[in-house]
Amino acid sequence: MFLKADCYRLGAIAKLHSYKGEVSIFLDVDDPQEYKHLESVFVEYDNKLVPFFLESIQIRQNGFATVKFMDIESERQAQKLVKCGLYLPLETLPELDDSEFYHHEIEGFAVEDEKHGPVGTVIHVVDQAVNPLIAIEFKGIEMLIPKQDQFILRVDRESKTLFISAPEGLIEMYLGLDEEE
Repeated sequence: MFLKADCYRLGAIAKLHSYKGEVSIFLDVDDPQEYKHLESVFVEYDNKLVPFFLESIQIRQNGFATVKFMDIESERQAQKLVKCGLYLPLETLPELDDSEFYHHEIEGFAVEDEKHGPVGTVIHVVDQAVNPLIAIEFKGIEMLIPKQDQFILRVDRESKTLFISAPEGLIEMYLGLDEEE
């Protein structure tokens, strides 16, 4: 049995799609097309991860897909799954290089800026399509740092540290410091 800690959130079942048990799911991922051959998922039902096999999946626009699960034959059966989270095992994620990371994996990581040293802890990643941001908590202040390649130096998974080079003046602005300090 898989535990939630051993999985990553793929998305959620958004709504019914047809009276034959099909559902519309939202894939909360960078590239939904990578999941067009998905064979199974874990559905979080009653606080447990339950395996479901897919009969079919059609990727739609804006991160949505139409899915038909095996053994779900009616609208009534499918309705029980609406709003349930979808998960996949962490081991299915491809390994990334030292400057790349999955959003979920850096939550709780220490953040070290090349100029200011330790500047807090990653709370979460604000996943906006145009400008994703890394939310960092430092002494009760939430700072937002752009999640762009030029600002991410490397990820040290062993020490759970994200090394950054924040844009000039950004950290000073949040902390109320003069740039010369």
